[in-house]
Amino acid sequence: MKHDMHEEERKREIDSKHASCHSAANKNEKPTKGGKHDKVPAGYSGTVYVCPMHPEVRDVEDSGCPICKMSLKPEGTVVEDNVAEMAEMKDGHANCHGTANTEVTSVKGGKYDKVPAGYSGTVYVCPMHPEVRDVENSGCPICGMALEPETATIGKEDTSELDDMTRRFWICTALTIPLFLYAMSDMVGINLDSLIQSDQSDTSAQIAQWIQLALATPVVLWGAAPFFVRGWQSIKSRNLNMFTLIAVGVGAAFGFSLVATFLPDIFPDSFRGASGQVGVYYEAAAVIVTLVLLGQVLELKARSQTSGAIRALLELAPPTARRVDENDVETEVSLDEVVSGDTLRVKPGEKLPVDGTVLDGNSNVDESMVTGEPLPVAKTAGDTVTGGTVNGTGTLLIEAVDVGDDTVLSKIVKMVAEAQRSRAPIQKLVDKVAGWFVPIVLICSVITFIVWAMFGPAPAMAFALVNAIAVLIIACPCALGLATPMSIMVGTGKGAQNGVLIKNAEALESMEKVDTIVVDKTGTLTAGKPELTAIEALGGLDEDELLVLVAAVESASEHPLAEAIVKAAKAKSLTTAKASDFSSTTGEGAQALVNGKQVAVGNSKFMQRLDSFDSALSERADKRRKDGETVIFVAVDGQAAGLISVADPIKPSTNEAISLLHKAGLRVVMLTGDNEITAKAVASKLNIDEVHADVSPEDKNRIIKELQNDGKVVAMAGDGINDAPALAQSDVGIAMGTGTDVAMESAGITLVKGDLMGIVRAHKLSHSTMRNIRQNLFFAFIYNALGIPVAAGVLYPFFGLLLSPMIAAAAMSLSSVSVIGNALRLRRLKL
Repeated sequence: MKHDMHEEERKREIDSKHASCHSAANKNEKPTKGGKHDKVPAGYSGTVYVCPMHPEVRDVEDSGCPICKMSLKPEGTVVEDNVAEMAEMKDGHANCHGTANTEVTSVKGGKYDKVPAGYSGTVYVCPMHPEVRDVENSGCPICGMALEPETATIGKEDTSELDDMTRRFWICTALTIPLFLYAMSDMVGINLDSLIQSDQSDTSAQIAQWIQLALATPVVLWGAAPFFVRGWQSIKSRNLNMFTLIAVGVGAAFGFSLVATFLPDIFPDSFRGASGQVGVYYEAAAVIVTLVLLGQVLELKARSQTSGAIRALLELAPPTARRVDENDVETEVSLDEVVSGDTLRVKPGEKLPVDGTVLDGNSNVDESMVTGEPLPVAKTAGDTVTGGTVNGTGTLLIEAVDVGDDTVLSKIVKMVAEAQRSRAPIQKLVDKVAGWFVPIVLICSVITFIVWAMFGPAPAMAFALVNAIAVLIIACPCALGLATPMSIMVGTGKGAQNGVLIKNAEALESMEKVDTIVVDKTGTLTAGKPELTAIEALGGLDEDELLVLVAAVESASEHPLAEAIVKAAKAKSLTTAKASDFSSTTGEGAQALVNGKQVAVGNSKFMQRLDSFDSALSERADKRRKDGETVIFVAVDGQAAGLISVADPIKPSTNEAISLLHKAGLRVVMLTGDNEITAKAVASKLNIDEVHADVSPEDKNRIIKELQNDGKVVAMAGDGINDAPALAQSDVGIAMGTGTDVAMESAGITLVKGDLMGIVRAHKLSHSTMRNIRQNLFFAFIYNALGIPVAAGVLYPFFGLLLSPMIAAAAMSLSSVSVIGNALRLRRLKL
């Protein structure tokens, strides 16, 4: 029933957030049954497959969508796996450059997916356009940038793109330096043409041009070949990008120079300088190519650092494990050979190979690489351990539970990888701007050429060409495209290293806007492991007799309080009787028949309904509640029989965390199913701003909606199945890593270590990352806003200043590197 309720709430959330999505892929639209594309026969009870982008397509097997050719997915997962992100990606394809859309992680089977079915090798994906997938690093057809491996792996990093660009850069540099020195000679008053012995100045100029042609041709035709290929692809696919501008700019400079070298007589006087010669721009073309290559080398090196967090996580797991057989014989095996149920020995100082349970031994385990907490955690028999953590001074014998892709470490790596490829909502604005940016730059370049050709000084055409090329080169939108994804990649990786797992970039952006933190008490503020503190018996029963009766009823319950009572009975070595005719009332209590007696256990509301309420007992209960204890009333055969008091200790870090949240300007609201007196006692100790007690799962959802209706941006932290609807309803759901899978799936942020300090870290991380993104976008926008007019020559009438295409190329390359360098600063952030 709770799961159904979660589904209903999740669907409502989907409806509200995506009501305006494209109808064919809207979360509000359920898979259409019985339509043209529905191939499921009536009465079929097996797995039904549906297209994420066209829910009207339903089939009994994954035969591919007849509309978009995408792979089909099980019907239940399509509802839960964020279909709207697919829809937004789909809508984006219609807007040319806008294909880089929302929280798509890696869309398989779409227009830009070139990976054949069943392919098991390395898949490359564009960090800025995750829908682009290929089996080789052929460059992104949308933005033209280098692709990256979709999944990071242990071992040597694929540096083929970097190696190729580095090789091109050094060879082009060797050829470009003489050209550059020749160009600079005129600026410093040195006439290198005099070194070329000839009686005729025309012949000397021609020889100089032929030498420049010989040096520049390999640079342009070989060094810039990748840029021309990507530029041509961008024109063919109508995804104009930075390589469009580079290809046009370099091509124009080199092409003009070729014609001037071979056919100088066809040019009018407006193209000739004071010497009567038509100027050539081989050095400009070569220097632009070399500087762009330098920018690519620096960018690729910096981009490889952004995946350092995932690579570091992968390297946490040891390559081998010590397997112990039934004869206590120890064998070292590859980690791939370990299966669930194996017994493994971990010696002092070694890394835990997999997730498991301690069978024997005592030690302190350093879990900082997973949780971000510096203090080692004591482990004894029965405790769980996590793969990748480091064993202390003792030897542990563990049973492997989760291995391979099921380990916490593997799940963390997968979540971080998907988050790094997700799209922040702020990126939508950037995508819209980028979609119009390159065409506008091309228009600006044409206008610059026309204005200089008509009104510029002699040689007017030469000035027009140079300035038009400078506009093209300096306006390359590379820095603009890198601004958001680089910060997201570094930020999510930094979070993972500190126990804060970001599901997608939208959650990271939303977390910054949060002003209200809603927390569940049990398991979030408290340890979630209640302990029995007192027993008060009435009616001739002693404490042990009362405990036996209550433990018998509670043994059928999964409530944490019930577990504490049963555990206390076992600790006293009491023999628990068997209960029958068990029944429970959600949020109130339970009753059963024990040793022929009708035993009821619950709150005062439950006792009043059973007509077993005792006012004197209730007064004693109130005193205990004021100390933060939870009181359970007991009735036997319709008569009040006593009370049992249970306390759930507050986590050591909770007080400090709430204080830090208050300093950050956040309001803290506590929701709990506990009695109001107990809830207020805990809230008073922790200085919590607002308390809601006696709440049901439905109440939690309602309260969050009320806060949102009041204009609050709400983050909800919880760890149980009953928290899932509220986590889905909140603006940002935060799941405690110690909680249930349902809670974690409903949340945008997961804290590996389930305490509030993780929320403090997540809040600081979101602020720092979004500030970093804004800095990057500011630099990119300002750079282009100032650079284009200067390159066009607006300063020439006032100061006589013109921007050389070579300087424009250097500025363009360095702008991209500066954006990445700024994003990498997040690696030094202290959370």
